[in-house]
Amino acid sequence: METKNSDEIRQAVRSRYGEIAKQKTSGCGCSALSSCCGTSLGPIEKMSQAFGYTKEQVDSAPEGANMGLGCGNPQAIASLKSGETVLDLGSGGGFDCFLAAESVGESGRVIGVDMTADMVSKARRNAEKLEAKNVEFRLGEIEHLPVADASVDVIISNCVINLSPEKIDVFREAWRVLKPGGRLAILDVVALQTLPAEIKNDISLISGCVGGTEKIEDIEKTLREAGFRDINIHPKDESRESIREWFPGRNLEDYVASATIEAQKPSNVI
Repeated sequence: METKNSDEIRQAVRSRYGEIAKQKTSGCGCSALSSCCGTSLGPIEKMSQAFGYTKEQVDSAPEGANMGLGCGNPQAIASLKSGETVLDLGSGGGFDCFLAAESVGESGRVIGVDMTADMVSKARRNAEKLEAKNVEFRLGEIEHLPVADASVDVIISNCVINLSPEKIDVFREAWRVLKPGGRLAILDVVALQTLPAEIKNDISLISGCVGGTEKIEDIEKTLREAGFRDINIHPKDESRESIREWFPGRNLEDYVASATIEAQKPSNVI
């Protein structure tokens, strides 16, 4: 199977999530274009609670903000404080941004960046519904962030960085925009073993948060190369049950799991 280049991957991701943004129904984890997890709770509620959100968090979002596209809850590891500036990489409909805005309060600020114009428009409409004054959404690529140097306290992200074909650029940009002592609090999908070529080169699996995953040791190496320290990556074995539902019958849960990824920019850098 032919290896996909960076431009092909980026266009496939933009197209897929642009299509999702236009739909009235949302996904089942990172993968789906429509509802695929029919349960008594409903697809989004079930998936969100399975990945660590509380019922109160799910219920607090305006309709259309929680699109069921994540693989965990960044709020659970971010330890956000009042007054902090938070950046969400791949902010989608704005769900994690709105939760972060509650945590940082009126004196804080939350910036969401997404590469898909339809997602940014959707998130801005959701912000209007909430009358959220401390949240803004910007169109841009996470490899080239439209954010000033050393202006962010915390970077969150939810099942997005695996989609980038140039992860070293993502982490270098994250390091650039973080203040000294700033931190990463990320949920993403990681590879538990080397992916077979039929998974790694399948464009639907790449844009579905599986084909572009990397092994933990490779992610740690990339983070260190970008300048981060105090790196902690912990796969969540219980997530594999939910991942099974992303592409039923493909046995992808044997290869990937969601994980928490935490790291810090040293406080003594200039």
